Amino acid sequence: MIKVSERTERLLEFMVIGLVMGVAEDLLAVWLSTGEPITWNVLATVFAIALPFAFISEYVVDHPKFWHAVFGIKRKVSAARSDEPGAKEN
Repeated sequence: MIKVSERTERLLEFMVIGLVMGVAEDLLAVWLSTGEPITWNVLATVFAIALPFAFISEYVVDHPKFWHAVFGIKRKVSAARSDEPGAKEN
């Protein structure tokens, strides 16, 4: 079994969820706006378009230094985040 860090696991979980939601949203938009039936070709095209956006949103925008690098905004990060093991509850 391949061991992955918690951060990588969380990144992959959110990327898969973002990809599924993006594909579903795009398929609905194609169907509602064009009336085109959903075929395997349409699904493949929508998937190919949604994949880079899912990657960008999860890997780049959620990166801790993204907001500071792009907009000069510092993100407030507590010493012990509540979603990390061993974090103390207030």
